[in-house]
Amino acid sequence: MWGLGRSFFIIVLCIDLAFLFSLFYIDIDAWRKTSSKILRFSGLIFDNTPQTSDFLRPSIGPFYDIPSSCTCRNNQSASQFVSKDELEDLQRRRAEEYRQHQIRTGRENDVLVLAPPNTPLQYPIRGFRVTPMTKTLIPGLSVQTQNRELYKVSLRVQKGLLSVMDVKEDTIVFGQNEGNLTISSSSLEHLNELLSRVTYTSTIFHIKTEDLAYFSFENHEVIFPIEIRRQSVPYLYDPGKDINSQVTVLVKAFLRYKELNALIQSIRVNYPKIKIIVADDSLDPEMVVGENIEHYIMPPAQGWFAGRNLALSQVTTKYFLWVDDDFVFLNETRIERFVEIMEAVPELDVVGGQVGNNKFAFKLNYKEGNSEGGCISRVRGFYAPLPGFKGCFFVDGVVNYFMGRTDAVRKVGFDPFLKKVGHSEFFIDGLGELLVVTCQGLKIGHQKKTYTPDYGKYRHPPKADSENKLTHHYFKNHLKCINY
Repeated sequence: MWGLGRSFFIIVLCIDLAFLFSLFYIDIDAWRKTSSKILRFSGLIFDNTPQTSDFLRPSIGPFYDIPSSCTCRNNQSASQFVSKDELEDLQRRRAEEYRQHQIRTGRENDVLVLAPPNTPLQYPIRGFRVTPMTKTLIPGLSVQTQNRELYKVSLRVQKGLLSVMDVKEDTIVFGQNEGNLTISSSSLEHLNELLSRVTYTSTIFHIKTEDLAYFSFENHEVIFPIEIRRQSVPYLYDPGKDINSQVTVLVKAFLRYKELNALIQSIRVNYPKIKIIVADDSLDPEMVVGENIEHYIMPPAQGWFAGRNLALSQVTTKYFLWVDDDFVFLNETRIERFVEIMEAVPELDVVGGQVGNNKFAFKLNYKEGNSEGGCISRVRGFYAPLPGFKGCFFVDGVVNYFMGRTDAVRKVGFDPFLKKVGHSEFFIDGLGELLVVTCQGLKIGHQKKTYTPDYGKYRHPPKADSENKLTHHYFKNHLKCINY
C-alpha cells in the first residue's frame, strides 16, 4: 500500500508541474508584464516597479500629451518668405537654438509630481532652496507612525550628496556623503531626531536648476523638489524726493525737429527739471538744447528699436516714460499718476496710458506648438481689472505711451533688427516676463501729422521689410505663424 500511494503522489506532482510549465509557455507575455519598468524624464530615473502595498506611490510626470501642431486663423506662415534652398538649414539651426533655449530657461526641470494620499512621511513640499555646492539642512523631515520594532527610512537624490550631521557610533546610518542615504533606529523619536540633521549638498555648480529627493519608509515614498539657486544681489534705485529723481522721459527722434521741440516745450510747462533723453538717428542731425536734456546722435536711420535701446541704456532712474517725438503734454498729463500706480503695485512692469482718444491695448494668444513652432495672434481686449485702481486692466500690450520699470524692461530689451515696423514685437518678447496694465485717463496729446518726403519714405517701409521681419520672427521666436 505504501509503495502504491507513493507512486500515485509522484504521478500527481509531475502532472501539476507539467500544467504550470504549459501556462508559462502559453502566456509568456503575461510573465514579461511583471518585469520592472523604468520611467525616464529630464535625466532622472524613477523605478515604477509594481508594489504590493495598500498605499499609492508618488507619480512623476509628464502627464500631458506631447505638444501638437497649432494654427492661427487667417495666419501668416512665418516661414513663407524663406527660400527653399535655405529653409532646411535654417530649420536645423533654429531647432538647435530652441533646444538650448529650453535648457537655459529651466524647462528640463519642469516636472509635475503628484503626492500620494495617507502617507506617514513629513517633508518640504516647496520652498527648499540651496546655494550650489553648499551643505544645507533639509527642513521638516520626519516619520509619523505607530510603534514598530525597527524604523528604517531612505533618501536618494541625483545631483547631490546626503549626510547626517553629528553621527554617533551607535547610530545606524548607511551612505554618508553619497546620493543614497539609509537611516535605521529602534526608536521613532531617535529616528526623527536624526532626520532633523539630514543635509543636502549639490555636486554640480549651476545658478538655476533643480534636484528631486525621494524619501521612503516601508512601502511609502514621496518626492520633493530641491531648488538650486545662486543668490543674486539686489539692484535698487534711489527714488529721491520728487518726480525728477524717479522718472526719465525717453524720446526716439527722426527728422521731425519741429514736433520734437514742441513736445519738449510742453513737458517743461509742468516738469521744468525732469531729465529728457533723446536718441536721434536723423539723416542730417540738428542740435537739441535745453536744461537737463541729453541728446545722443546715432548713425543715420538705425531704426526705432535701436534708438529705444540707446535711450534706455542711459536711464539712471527707477522708471522711464516713453513718448513719441510728435506727442504733446496736455494740462491733464500727469506723470505722478503712473508712479502712484507702480509704487502701489511693485509687481507691475509696464503701465500704459492713452494717446488722445486712442486707448489701444491687446492680448496675445500664444500656443507653444510642436517642433514646427508656436502660433501667436494679437486680439483687442483685456484680462481682468487691476484691484484698487478703477479703469486699469491687465493686458499683454499697450499703446506707444507707457511708463516702464527700468530694470525689468532692460532685461527684455528692444530688438534692433526692427528698424521701421515694430511695437507689438516688444511685448511679444516680453510675454511672460513683463506684467502689463493699461489705465484709462492717463492721457497725452498727439500733434497734427505733417510728413516730409524723406520721413514718409522711412515711415512706410517696402514690402520686403515686412517679409524679412516675418522670417526673423520665424527663427527668433520659434513661431510657425503670426496673426496681427
